[in-house]
Amino acid sequence: MGEDWNGAFPVEDALEMILMFDGAGVVFYANAAARGRLGYTLEDGGSGEGLRGRHVSEVFPGSFKSSEGISEGQAAGRTEHLVMYRRNRTCFPVEAKFVRNRDSYICMANDMLEREHLGREIEQVREEAGQAARVKAEFVANVTHELRTPVNGILGNVRELLDNSPEEGTAKALRLVERCCGDMNKIIDNILDFSKLDAGKFTLELRKFHFRNMLDYVKAQHISRITEKGLDFFLTVSPQVPEYVVGDELRIVQILNNLLSNALKFTAVGKITLQVLLTARVDDKAEIFFIVSDTGIGIAEENRDKLFQSFSQVDASISRRYGGTGLGLNICKQLVELMGGSIEVESREGHGSSFSFSVWVGEGGGQTGSRDATDDIKTAFESMAHAGPAQEDTEDARHYGTPANREALKKNLSKLILSIEMENWEKAEMFMETVRQLTADAPPDIKRMALRLKMAIQKGDYEKVATQFDTLRSSLAPEKCTESVGREVPGDGLRGQGSGEDSHRG
Repeated sequence: MGEDWNGAFPVEDALEMILMFDGAGVVFYANAAARGRLGYTLEDGGSGEGLRGRHVSEVFPGSFKSSEGISEGQAAGRTEHLVMYRRNRTCFPVEAKFVRNRDSYICMANDMLEREHLGREIEQVREEAGQAARVKAEFVANVTHELRTPVNGILGNVRELLDNSPEEGTAKALRLVERCCGDMNKIIDNILDFSKLDAGKFTLELRKFHFRNMLDYVKAQHISRITEKGLDFFLTVSPQVPEYVVGDELRIVQILNNLLSNALKFTAVGKITLQVLLTARVDDKAEIFFIVSDTGIGIAEENRDKLFQSFSQVDASISRRYGGTGLGLNICKQLVELMGGSIEVESREGHGSSFSFSVWVGEGGGQTGSRDATDDIKTAFESMAHAGPAQEDTEDARHYGTPANREALKKNLSKLILSIEMENWEKAEMFMETVRQLTADAPPDIKRMALRLKMAIQKGDYEKVATQFDTLRSSLAPEKCTESVGREVPGDGLRGQGSGEDSHRG
């Protein structure tokens, strides 16, 4: 027990089976693993139960003969797949290697039976997982198709009814249905994209496109909603970025749309910026870096890890207040990674957020500037460094009762009035949400008034809106704020506006 072969290494307790035999093929040593798996005892002792003294052909009858010695070719040091026989003459596959040591030989063998069984189990699990993934993908594809068909049918009929100039009340309900159908289609698209990405069946469609035209298209999709909300929007593109690139234009637009929509959703005052830089060039490939920044509600550090998880949002109140499935950023992350890049976020709660991502594209030619890519990075950091005063103004606007806050309230209340008078309830809800955010730090009674006004707007009840608006407006008078700022709340009202009201109401 515990013998060392030539003092080189302990073999008795080795996990692999080790046999030692002489030139005639007679075994003179077998370690514990070999004895145990082959069914032999330690010593023969005349009982015939030991392995010592037996010919190696009893263990490997297909490879050796008892009437012959061991040839040089049989101990060439190659690893072979053989069959090893137990004492009871049952057999099992092994991976064996024979080496010569002076006048003796060593056999080192590993049992392949367990490995083969484990391999079969792994293959079976892999097949079952693949089948489950295929079934899930087919199910999602079928369900989304079945959902999209009735949604598009409803949408088509609603638009046809709207074309027939219905009464205002009916038109309002139809526009609401149209909006809900559009939201439903976006959710279906997200689920379908997520399913394809999860199944590894998503492929990028690479083609040459005009990069700045793509950015103009993205800007056109968002600029009106951003400016309507009273926010500033800035787009800067490095002259180093190629005029034409080769990539998946649709998916880059999808990522930018998602990030800009989130920025708009969570920003009440301040600005949204989109910066595009060239950060690296390798042969005919270029790395383009995008930064989408806002001055919105921000994200607490402990919640950032949830951002890119599927079906996850920072907290449940976000989903209740702003809506969404929690799939958008997860899809963005996977799309960015498919394009060879990464996505990151920097944010502080109450101080806005900055999402950045990079993608690798092929250079498709066109005019580019002469500056080095490092100049773009330097410019980006300089612009961030000089954004301090504007950021401070935005933060000040979030604090109820400050001059900046009251100025922002004045602008948004005026826009809210105009939207209600024109019975554009969708825009009214948008401005009301901004007012609600601007009064987040207000006393409880002010917040309750803002909530009641928001509920009245959601119901489209003009009379209740008028009453709740006047109540909130009178409560927002300077002398009733926690900090008197000597600034009047807008005089526009829903009642007592004289000819102004008549002109809006027609």
